[in-house]
Amino acid sequence: MEEHEKTEYINKYLFDILTAINEIESFIAGKPRLFKDFCEDLMLHRAIERNIEIIGEASNRILKLDASIPIANARQAVDTRNFVVHGYDKIDDSILWSIVINDLPILKAEVLSILPKEDLELFGL
Repeated sequence: MEEHEKTEYINKYLFDILTAINEIESFIAGKPRLFKDFCEDLMLHRAIERNIEIIGEASNRILKLDASIPIANARQAVDTRNFVVHGYDKIDDSILWSIVINDLPILKAEVLSILPKEDLELFGL
């Protein structure tokens, strides 16, 4: 695969991560970020789980193309995705909620710093 092709794929996966984070943020926007609400709202819970799966899968694809990508917890995102998919019956809700509250803002900042500015402007970011 040529370098420009690899870069295009990486940028596509980075946009997938950014889209998933933005969706999660939209699910909890304008509301208090309460763990109790997350646990009691099945639709919110499943929507967040799905987006965490997407983040992990996109991270995995990026790492296969460039293991040196400057995303601090890329491997952990992949591991979390695998646990959500394969260990669905053992998921600790507090860990998922901690990812949403603590880790996703950091990941979003990392992704925004990697993506080309002109691409971000095309999407109004």
